[in-house]
Amino acid sequence: MNPLARRIDAALPQTQCTRCGYPDCARYAEAIEAGEAGINQCPPGGSEGIERLAAITGQPVIPLNPANGIEGPLTLAVIDEDWCIGCTLCIKACPTDAIVGSNKLMHTVIEPYCTGCELCIPVCPVDCISLETVTEGRSGWQAWTPQQAEQARERYTRRQQRLAREQQEHDQRQEAKARMKLADLAEHSQHTDPAVLDRKRAIIEAALARAREKRSATPGQ
Repeated sequence: MNPLARRIDAALPQTQCTRCGYPDCARYAEAIEAGEAGINQCPPGGSEGIERLAAITGQPVIPLNPANGIEGPLTLAVIDEDWCIGCTLCIKACPTDAIVGSNKLMHTVIEPYCTGCELCIPVCPVDCISLETVTEGRSGWQAWTPQQAEQARERYTRRQQRLAREQQEHDQRQEAKARMKLADLAEHSQHTDPAVLDRKRAIIEAALARAREKRSATPGQ
């Protein structure tokens, strides 16, 4: 991220809500810097957020784009534990790991870490998550502090790093299994036809080649 995009990112509330139309605040900042997005696409930042971005970019202050939502107070996700079925879908959707629980066990929200992003709401299959207003009468940056924004950024970054690490470990396990099968394909197959075994061998070798190509294209792997 270049210096201007970094300054823009620092002026965003870091709720990681995707209402701007981008996967996270950092991608939105880069899009603004590149001239691909307007400075009025962040409902959590509200009108003050637009003013901050205008000052950084030199663009005129414009109203919040209603297509991205409306400015509002900070909200907190609350799980009705009597209805929660422990599906873990909200845990997977939460950008700051603010929801804890296990499969088929009750989930709960860690209040200080919830950004009110609302991403857990649509994925819940039993509609047991609601939003409670935390800052009645205050919205945008008046309802959110720089300290909360920095905490949200740090938790989101750590989550992304954890997911990348878990994906890498999964890929390594799958690759190890493929290599084991390839080493003695006949032993690990129900087929004895040489032609069938050759086709399987070609498929596994192609998969391993793709894995090597993916590693070479990913820094740090």
